[in-house]
Amino acid sequence: MFVKIFTDGAARGNPEGPGGYGTVLQYVDTKGQLHEREFSAGYKKTTNNRMELMAVIVGLEALTKPCDVEIISDSKYVTDAFNQHWVEAWLKRNWKNSARQEVKNIDLWQRLLRAKQPHNVKFTWVKGHAGHPENERCDTLATTAADCPDKNNLLDDTVGEVIL
Repeated sequence: MFVKIFTDGAARGNPEGPGGYGTVLQYVDTKGQLHEREFSAGYKKTTNNRMELMAVIVGLEALTKPCDVEIISDSKYVTDAFNQHWVEAWLKRNWKNSARQEVKNIDLWQRLLRAKQPHNVKFTWVKGHAGHPENERCDTLATTAADCPDKNNLLDDTVGEVIL
């Protein structure tokens, strides 16, 4: 089965302020019908990069069967980490970057690696705010989550499963 996961994160410009992510998962079932599932959550005291990673993670963690997956994100940080093989280099250097400093967000990178393990995953970058409809939809979800004052979840929260 082929699944597209559109993602976006928002930290509202303040690492100590609210943040949120938006994810839209799309797939076509065996009868040829398109299905979509949206995920959105807000968090506090975090950064935009953590939100971008969470947006990808929740989409992958929702899948219960191995799939061919295309992650479509406006985050160069996330897409380049895989397309430019940064993660592979970090693993070889025990989670250190080229300057031999510890990579930020190791907990989420490790969770993302576990989440993508059973799948064949491709990462595609799209320019943010360039009119890509699904990306704009994810941006709206992420912004709404970031602006919602009553969501104080922890970053290790999980979402429900999508049975494919």
